[in-house]
Amino acid sequence: MGAEQQLSGPNLSEGVALAELSDGKMLLGHAAGEAVLLARQGDEIFAVGATCTHYSGPLAEGLLAGATVHCPWHHACFDLRTGAAVPPALNAIPCYEVVREGERVRVGRRLPEPEPPASPAGAPARIVVVGAGAAGHVACETLRREGYRGQLLLLGADTALPVDRPNLSKDYLAGSAPEEWLPLRPREFFDEHGIELALGERAVSVDTARKQVAVASGRTHSYDRLLLATGAEPVKLDLPGGDLRHVHYLRTLEHSRAIIAAAQTARRAVVIGSSFIGLEVAASLRARNLEVHVVGPDAVPLGRVMGPELGGFIRKVHEEHGVVFHLGTRPRAIDETSVMLDNGERLPAQLVVIGVGVRPDVSLAETAGIAVDRGVLVDEYLQTSAADVFAAGDIARWPDPRSGERIRVEHWVVAERQGRTAARNMLGMREKFDAVPFFWSAHYDVGINYVGHATTWDRVEVEGSFDARDAAVRFIAGGKTRALATIFRDQESLLFERQLELSSA
Repeated sequence: MGAEQQLSGPNLSEGVALAELSDGKMLLGHAAGEAVLLARQGDEIFAVGATCTHYSGPLAEGLLAGATVHCPWHHACFDLRTGAAVPPALNAIPCYEVVREGERVRVGRRLPEPEPPASPAGAPARIVVVGAGAAGHVACETLRREGYRGQLLLLGADTALPVDRPNLSKDYLAGSAPEEWLPLRPREFFDEHGIELALGERAVSVDTARKQVAVASGRTHSYDRLLLATGAEPVKLDLPGGDLRHVHYLRTLEHSRAIIAAAQTARRAVVIGSSFIGLEVAASLRARNLEVHVVGPDAVPLGRVMGPELGGFIRKVHEEHGVVFHLGTRPRAIDETSVMLDNGERLPAQLVVIGVGVRPDVSLAETAGIAVDRGVLVDEYLQTSAADVFAAGDIARWPDPRSGERIRVEHWVVAERQGRTAARNMLGMREKFDAVPFFWSAHYDVGINYVGHATTWDRVEVEGSFDARDAAVRFIAGGKTRALATIFRDQESLLFERQLELSSA
């Protein structure tokens, strides 16, 4: 995914003067026809692939922090010693031999991938993961990467392989990304790594005493450790006509396919909900040349998350692309040809997409007697109140070390990173989850990176120019910047994330 990076900079196979690589800096070059990044931390010099394995982001434009490099686009992180990735990237970057010759340094051969670690001592015999979304998928990959060789079952209610969910409302829905981009891994990957897939299998109950998961088909699956990663479900509106065939929600690949099929013949669409999902759908449908109207109850789209200034700018961007907003109003009913609003207005529509938020699917945990309060309650290790049961992703409500409060965050990257931590902890590693929340959203030529977590704030500070596509928005509460939204200020976004990583409540 993404364009391949052009080779630039010096030929590192021939070497460069050590003086060209100062401490704490990176140098982009190439070796053997591949983009290579040299990085120096004190006396240590590293040579790694210069292209992020997520969407081909340029790592030379990212952030060097200790023995890691962070991608400027979607904040994937790579270990400079091993190349190992932290999501959203799933694949490691290559590492190269570094040869020092007096006052020069050059890149030698590409190093072989590290040998898989030994199976962790005391590892459980059988692990079951319920939920084949971001958290569940990454958990399974992490377990195998950490050397786990026991039985591993991934249960998913959807029939599709785990997919790149953010793309369902972005490039794929817009028609600029093919469907073959969507699976996170091909089916062969699961076979090769001994991950048993049970797709189209909805879990209906968990017996924590017997350590069994029952599915709708009547089968039961035993576990020694269990990960609940059931995600969230779209909030359904109880509207007259809400179940008509041209009314859609968006969460799964099947949903996205249905909207694309409907868009082939529709001329005018109404999107109910001025949230991120609603506005990304609006942008994608405009890319398909549909007339798009957006209905939302708030005065400013995204205002409750992004503040009035940035929310107002995003509205302006959409209006420049032809979207018509109907704000401060709600739908009253839907019929075969239109949406009726509570202000009496009638909007013609051949396609209706409802995107008014999601609710965490905590039903399994709740019926199993696991502690639930606006999500599944977990400790800093992502363990639930039940022995040997962990939770990750949209359902997990964990103690945030920075705010001192329990939070639940519905971000793709958070879910992936929680899946990684939960997997390691199911193997007994006792790793605290303290990752900084991060997400990105795309609206035509405007990309927004958001770092941190701020549900409320005392004030909002805006730096730069929205119109110039160069801005930072700080959300400040109690004298501290709790979150930062940026438009094409990648370094500032990465530096703020690093600052939060090093801070505590």
